[in-house]
Amino acid sequence: MFRRTSSVPAHRRTNRALFFGGFSCFALLYCVQPLMPLLARDFALSPAQSSLSLSLATGALAVSLLVSSVLSDRLGRKTMMVVALVVAAVMTVLAACARDYAELLAARTLLGFALGGMPAVAMAYLGEEIEPASLGVSMGLYISGNAFGGMVGRLLAAILSDFLSWRAALGAMGVAGLLGAWEFWRSLPPSRNFRPSSGGMAATLHGLRRHFGDAGLPWLFALSFLLMGCFVSAYNFIGFRLLGAPFGLRQSVVGGISLLYLLGIFSSVWAGRRADRLGRRHVLWTVMGTMLAGLLLTLAHNLAVIVAGMAVFTFGFFASHSIASSWVGRRARTQQALASALYLCFYYLGSSLVGWLCGVLWAHGGWGGVVALLGAFLGAALWIGLRLRRLAPVASAPAPAPA
Repeated sequence: MFRRTSSVPAHRRTNRALFFGGFSCFALLYCVQPLMPLLARDFALSPAQSSLSLSLATGALAVSLLVSSVLSDRLGRKTMMVVALVVAAVMTVLAACARDYAELLAARTLLGFALGGMPAVAMAYLGEEIEPASLGVSMGLYISGNAFGGMVGRLLAAILSDFLSWRAALGAMGVAGLLGAWEFWRSLPPSRNFRPSSGGMAATLHGLRRHFGDAGLPWLFALSFLLMGCFVSAYNFIGFRLLGAPFGLRQSVVGGISLLYLLGIFSSVWAGRRADRLGRRHVLWTVMGTMLAGLLLTLAHNLAVIVAGMAVFTFGFFASHSIASSWVGRRARTQQALASALYLCFYYLGSSLVGWLCGVLWAHGGWGGVVALLGAFLGAALWIGLRLRRLAPVASAPAPAPA
């Protein structure tokens, strides 16, 4: 429920708007993922080079998150998010018209930089406007929108590129992004609890020291790097594996693996409710263990087992991300936009750096090399999750729900 004066209809409008915002953001960001083999073919690229179409976008997003969070503390949440979605949609249309790979990468980098005004600001908006007892569910709904957008963006791009071209796929996604931005602007209520910050750079530096001095936040930032790096890397290169021998699947069929994101839509909300009831520290490590188990299943040579492994892996990732991101909102008592930006900065740095490193390993060790690296990273994430079980709740938390 909303704090104090906000109504239930406003709560519903917020959930709908943030669902559409997450949908548009992640559809635009990840629609190039199934197109990587086609980009590699058309522009004569290696798998590692084609992965730059995503890695540069996520890297630029990571850099812009901190800038956007500081600006949103002064300008307001809604304005930043609407501008981010509109600019990203326009950049996607321009990428469809790129004359060479350098122009496409430039458009994708600008897209990533623009989208820095969406994810962390959305998390801060929820942290300010939603009661702590309901924050897990609302954050889960937002992340389910992310999952749905990532799924639909990948699936539509794969189908359109199979029957038309990758340019048609990107153009269609850009138009869909503009429609999503309009719905987001129309539905999202103005902030009721936002207060502009006037502390300048000194306040930002103070917030950085406070967040990195917290007993739990730095570990949650590390988790975001590891979890997202593993998730994006697995989806980056599973397409190369299934398109090649011995499977030889069509582009549209490989794109269909994005339907597994439906599990993420369910698991993010399910995990949020479970964490609100049982406590985040008791649920987080179990769903990360599920993610690791799914990854190991993909080493099989049977297509059905590989798909099942990716399903378990996807379920575990969205559940883990839902819990970890809402935990950041609980622990950051001040400058929540900055804390969310730091979480997501590490999140997208993981996507960019681990995704690129897996491209190098793919060239030398194939899928087995990718899984070996990701398994090591997930093992480290599981250790952090077990360590966080001993973390004491924030003493000043305003609600009695377990943290």
